[in-house]
Amino acid sequence: MNSPIRIAREEWRLWLRSKVVVAAALIIAVLLAATSVLTINRIADEQAQRLEQQVAAEQTFFAQPDRHPHRMVHYGHYAFRPPPPLAIFEPGVDAVTGQSIFLEGHRQNSAMFADTKAAADLGGFAALTPASLYQLLLPLLLIVLGHAMFLRERESGTLAVLLAQGSSGTRLALGKATALLSVIAIFMIPLMVVAAYSVVLGESALAATSLVAGYFLYLCVWGAIILAASILIRQRAVSLGALVFVWLFAALIVPRFAINASSAAIDAPSKIESDLVMLAEQRKLGDGHNAADPAFEQLQAQVLEQYDVETIEELPINWRGVVATYSEAELTDLLNRFAENRMSLEAGQSRLFDLFGLASPTIAIASSSRTLAATDLATHHRFLRESEDLRFDFVQALNQAHATDLDYTLDMNRNNDAASAEAARINAASWQVLDEFRFQPDDAGDRLARAALPLGILLLWLVIAGGTVVWAARKVRV
Repeated sequence: MNSPIRIAREEWRLWLRSKVVVAAALIIAVLLAATSVLTINRIADEQAQRLEQQVAAEQTFFAQPDRHPHRMVHYGHYAFRPPPPLAIFEPGVDAVTGQSIFLEGHRQNSAMFADTKAAADLGGFAALTPASLYQLLLPLLLIVLGHAMFLRERESGTLAVLLAQGSSGTRLALGKATALLSVIAIFMIPLMVVAAYSVVLGESALAATSLVAGYFLYLCVWGAIILAASILIRQRAVSLGALVFVWLFAALIVPRFAINASSAAIDAPSKIESDLVMLAEQRKLGDGHNAADPAFEQLQAQVLEQYDVETIEELPINWRGVVATYSEAELTDLLNRFAENRMSLEAGQSRLFDLFGLASPTIAIASSSRTLAATDLATHHRFLRESEDLRFDFVQALNQAHATDLDYTLDMNRNNDAASAEAARINAASWQVLDEFRFQPDDAGDRLARAALPLGILLLWLVIAGGTVVWAARKVRV
């Protein structure tokens, strides 16, 4: 009787005798080590820089001298999104979405400074991350190792001997699977080290563990596919060619098709396109810089009635500040409607893309990986929403100070001469209305819930591929 452990040990003996297999494994191991070190250092630098820049932006804002409040509205502020701890393994969408936003009155600016510096630093290989190696190259290594596992037994004539000795096809398959699982377990060690380091950096143990489990599940799917092909196909070249084609289809062709299909099915305009469409509606709201704009006639009548006065000069508050506050609220509502519509369409594209995981386990693991690492589109959208809340709050606080802390007559005469301009200022203590902004990843439970669909698809892949292995193993004949 040949136990599964003995069969697995024999596989390892054959692999270690093959220079090609050993060389391929060493190359991938070196790539994993190099990309992990480079990515960890780069992400650590970016995190430190962005946190430092966020603090510096706040200090610079607070340090401004006495000024007209509306000048501070346009002076603006910055919001930065530091990379989460698991970005050391999975940078996700950071490379294309931008990580900082300039916040000012009357506008919702786009996130800027996408990760082009990393591409320059790494000679154009910024896309080569630990996550991409696990998603793309490790399945190739498993193909090299496992495409001929059963075929070797047939070609050497040992399959008939093993079956004659009482070993069943299922027992043989279990031994081969044990050998592949041992390879997978060895290559999971670097990921577990990175995940443990992310926990040291502040990541949730649940998120880190879920990420490791997801990649283990993914590699097991590939192991099952490879083992099934080795059992079912009777020619070594055909088995290798078929598995390489499956890899090309799942890892390269389907993801590209999924991106194009999702974009074609759900047309999500860019922010520039949305802004152009929005301009016509924006004009109807009036110009907040012009308190005499006809769009504010109804507001003026309401305010005069509220304070029981006849003219805006008699108001106990600054009419220009009132208009600025009202105009900003109306404009922000319009901006948010367009922004939410655009983000809803982008989220729809992302959900449709995730469903293509049914055709490619690579899509399923990529989607769950980004989600668990908090580097997915949903996290970027939350950053946009939270930075917009920060923008609206400090702009409206400054507009309120404009209305209550600055005399209307002084405000209207501010351009007469230098002395008038000096008089139309408020105390710098008013700038303390700016809230501290420190963007944090979602709770690990929320991320795991969002990753449930792609992880479930991976589990389905494993059930189907594993079931195929069991079915094929039971039918093994010489």
